Amino acid sequence: MTMFPWLSVLIFLPLAGAILTLCFPAASTARLIALITAILETLLALVVFVSFDHLRGGEFQFMEQAMWIPGLNIHYLLGIDGISVLFLPATAVLATLTIVASWHSVDRLHGFYFAMMLVLLAVTMGIFMALDTMLFFLFWELTLPPIYFLISLWGIGPERRRAAMKYTMYMMFGGIPLLFAFILLALNSNEAATQALNFSLPQLLASPVASHLQPLLFGLLVLGFAAKAPLFPFHTWLPTIAMESPAQLTALLVGLKLGVYGLLRFALPLAPEAAVNYAWLLGICGALTLLYAAFIALHQSNLRRMLAYASISHVGLVVMGIASLNSQGIQGAVFQLLNFTMIASGLMLMSGFIHQRTGTTELISLGNLASTMPRFSALFFFLALASIGLPGTSGFAAEILLILGVFKLHVSFSLIALTTIIISAAYLLTHARKTFWGETINPPKQPYADLKADEMLILLPCCLFTLILGFFPGLVVNSITIATEAWLSNFP
Repeated sequence: MTMFPWLSVLIFLPLAGAILTLCFPAASTARLIALITAILETLLALVVFVSFDHLRGGEFQFMEQAMWIPGLNIHYLLGIDGISVLFLPATAVLATLTIVASWHSVDRLHGFYFAMMLVLLAVTMGIFMALDTMLFFLFWELTLPPIYFLISLWGIGPERRRAAMKYTMYMMFGGIPLLFAFILLALNSNEAATQALNFSLPQLLASPVASHLQPLLFGLLVLGFAAKAPLFPFHTWLPTIAMESPAQLTALLVGLKLGVYGLLRFALPLAPEAAVNYAWLLGICGALTLLYAAFIALHQSNLRRMLAYASISHVGLVVMGIASLNSQGIQGAVFQLLNFTMIASGLMLMSGFIHQRTGTTELISLGNLASTMPRFSALFFFLALASIGLPGTSGFAAEILLILGVFKLHVSFSLIALTTIIISAAYLLTHARKTFWGETINPPKQPYADLKADEMLILLPCCLFTLILGFFPGLVVNSITIATEAWLSNFP
């Protein structure tokens, strides 16, 4: 156990900032409090990352434990390993960027808006650190209220309230099998002497449930996490959210793939025999998602909706990498999840900037933006190339690992992955060409402004992240090698 509760501070610091923004709801004060809180959260997450012993990356470190509900043997149990530690600074940085992006786009209820953003940051941190299944489920469900309010109150589309309800219903649907699976685990992994229920993830990993229960457990967990990942056919909420919600929230949702993290942390390790036996089925689910979303993205006429389907397609490739159950596939999956936080989120934020300038992201109403927005066009094009895996970017390193891992699962899956990369290049480059260099039907009366100072501050970290990890992918791969080997050791 660690002496200082670093992980608890990472959870309660944003909650304290949220309370302060409600106490001082004036626009300038609330924005400043939210930004300072997010920056402090980022610095603290970096301290935890630097202090983490990657040579023991397969073990849970910085653990904190206290009895929460004695009658049910539920604990307040936190800890991180070599995989989850990467997502703490990534989440904090992304939250900071979205708060900066919200600086001039929120026109009412500033205190409540930034409070919801900070609450979402806090519970997301909790998801990455919770080692008690009931505590994890609490954080998982607590993401719903802030997202609902952010969509319904500050959405940019006419159907924003319907979109907020649709998202909530999908997530509640996914929560039912998750809760059932965690209860099933607790009932079938109880301590023989005391008959106490067991919700501790480390203990559950050390003593898997009986083989005949594992297929049911695996199916429930995959179903629960598939809704949030999202995997086909539970994906339809994301394009709706992309069109109706503020771009800052959509950037968080496409950047933080909590459902995929749930597959890595819970679904496969807790049912290892079933995961091995049904890895091919999980790979098929990923391949269907990969292909279906790519073809749908190819025929979109709206930039935001295209980016949403592109995000769904990339999730399919990550799930195929996880299903491969080999080191290259898992390392590529973790690497790509990190890429989402900067590349996919950066592109979605840029689509929001376009909407702020033009009032639309329909391709028919855009065109020739590069003539007045050259820096904006160059950065968008760069992130788009990184998204399709241009050599020299972090997207290339992650996709190479994924394809190698998927090839070991089955050669047909690797062929699907390679084909979809070509399709992704087609829809991303086509949309970029039409948006920035295509003909415009209704040219603006005044030229649109190029990148502003705050927008440049948002996009430069995304581009630097992409370049640095593109040329030095070992910074990620080497740090998760031991954690990946430990993760794979759970499987027969």
